[in-house]
Amino acid sequence: MTKLDPKIIKKVENLRKEINRHDHLYYVLAQPEISDLEYDKLYSELKKLEEEYPELVTPDSPTQRVGGEPTKEFPNVTHSTPMLSLSNTYSEDDIRNFDRKVRELLPAQKIHYVCELKYDGVSLSLKYVNGGLVSGATRGDGYRGDEITANVKTIRSIPLRISYDKSSKTNCDIRGEVIMNLKEFKRMNDEKELLGEKIFANPRNSVAGTLKLQDPKIVASRPLRFYGYALHSKELPLKSHFESLKILRQFGFLIDQHAKRFDNIDNVIEHWKEWEQKRDTLPFDIDGIVVKVDSLAQQEALGAIAKSPRWAIACKFSSRKAETILNDIRLQVGRIGTITPVAILEPVKIGGTMVSRASLYNEDYILEKDIRISDTVVVERGGDVIPKVTSVIIEKRKSDCAIYSFPKKCPECGTNLVRAEEESNYYCDNSECPMQIRGRIEHWAARGAMDITGLGESVVDKLVSNKFVNNVADLYDLHKYKDQLSAMDRWGEKSVQKLLDGIEKSKQRQYHYVIFSLGIRHIGATVAQVLAEHFTSIDELMKASESDLQAIHEIGPKITQSILRFFSDSRNIKIIEQLKKSGLKMRNEQVALGRELAGKVFVLTGTLTSYGREQAQELIQELGGKVSSTVSKNIDILVVGEDPGSKLEKAKKLGIEIWTEEKFKSIINADKR
Repeated sequence: MTKLDPKIIKKVENLRKEINRHDHLYYVLAQPEISDLEYDKLYSELKKLEEEYPELVTPDSPTQRVGGEPTKEFPNVTHSTPMLSLSNTYSEDDIRNFDRKVRELLPAQKIHYVCELKYDGVSLSLKYVNGGLVSGATRGDGYRGDEITANVKTIRSIPLRISYDKSSKTNCDIRGEVIMNLKEFKRMNDEKELLGEKIFANPRNSVAGTLKLQDPKIVASRPLRFYGYALHSKELPLKSHFESLKILRQFGFLIDQHAKRFDNIDNVIEHWKEWEQKRDTLPFDIDGIVVKVDSLAQQEALGAIAKSPRWAIACKFSSRKAETILNDIRLQVGRIGTITPVAILEPVKIGGTMVSRASLYNEDYILEKDIRISDTVVVERGGDVIPKVTSVIIEKRKSDCAIYSFPKKCPECGTNLVRAEEESNYYCDNSECPMQIRGRIEHWAARGAMDITGLGESVVDKLVSNKFVNNVADLYDLHKYKDQLSAMDRWGEKSVQKLLDGIEKSKQRQYHYVIFSLGIRHIGATVAQVLAEHFTSIDELMKASESDLQAIHEIGPKITQSILRFFSDSRNIKIIEQLKKSGLKMRNEQVALGRELAGKVFVLTGTLTSYGREQAQELIQELGGKVSSTVSKNIDILVVGEDPGSKLEKAKKLGIEIWTEEKFKSIINADKR
């Protein structure tokens, strides 16, 4: 076995440390130091070295966060320390009763309590051996859970390696909660709605569903976060729970930044009431406060009863629900024609916010809940998530309340609505429907799509209403109307220039963003990347047959039919041709270039003015090509610089393909165009 160069080993170690440091800065501290592009370069460099030297791959390498094939089932594992459930309380009297029992069992002892936010997520147990993450498991029944390590490793806020001190190889179990921030949840649901998929009811459901997925690559695409709340270890000198939270932070975990230690139950109750009022100020859902006896020795002395510890209690918040009258049901038209019913409510205050509209999702939801206009309904609100009608007060229903019949025509353009087989939503198939035009442009401009600064909802409405744009391609001709735009009410030259600059900058977005931004039904960001890898240009994708598409593992019949239907519409083809003329990236330059050079043998002759000879050789090799010093029938391409020698004549005689330096440069630098 060839001995590895120590410099290579050191390089790999340094890259891992640097990537882990940036992961911590981004996912835990929210203080990124480098751009996504710079991060991707570090990651790609590490991945390339590990592919070249597979013996250097370790389980805790950042490249191992997403890998492996989908699993068919999750094995069961036994928790080394049971994951007990907490007793719940909703009243001040119950909290005081909890304190009384603790003091009765620990007479004459000083009691300190730690209060933490009770995340509305999914519990997880992590096992570290010698500092490395070896397994992650769901709570299950508290004693045994599903081992989902491959999924757990995709959560970037979970360190793959921890250390108590520089010499320590820590063995411990860490417990915590997996959650999803409200804004990220909404963004994910918006994309699912775009794809015509069933949306999640709330962040907790989305987390639970995600962790049960069999494919880690899909899990990696979901915005999951892990907050640690308990540390179990026989090796570490732990005396208090509050101290263990500090160690979890030292390990690199997210913890509750609002956790506090109190000396008496009065302060605990005051803290609980305070957070019941402040819960909506957080970026994620909480449903209460967890109160724990701080001393670990006292926790052990108190023990547990049944499946709940005596030393902790969950102080829940009252539900944010209210009764009101459903005055009407109106239909909203989405960016790809998705029809969403919305409840128009008699305004009611829920959790400090006045609510007058709520989601009804689709026809099936309305029929399942038997929701009717004029009903008295229960409305539930969770943070920034859209309020929803959860039930009907049947006893208060009026005798003349008719069963709701879903309209058959689009409320915006009057086109007949259609509902595809096995789908829950109705659609308006008229691509020129005014609301669809607005929606498609908003989607095109979104951050995860073409990321156009200055093109928000109000600006889109103004541009469409004044007929400056009728589709996304028209955006790239807006510079012709700069003076007219600047003269519009409440618009100035600076605002218009900012918009035009944002549109121009979007031309540099890579090909897979263009595919996603087109708004093809069922094509999300991940599927768009898959398509860009398999079809190196938009022309290839437009020509793809049903069998071509079905041959791709990630593409099923529903996505296939959606793609074929989209590219069979002449209006969509016309828009794509306009976008091409505007200079957008319509090919996967990196993949296309890799295919063009991979396995090809090159010879360089003459003086290359743009590159040194060694630099040109490195560029070819990086893209999978090989470089030879002599011309023979085994050579594929001769690159010719200034003052070429006899190699040029020999190559011509052998019929070898000849590239000028200009052609070589244009291909090598394709990703810079």
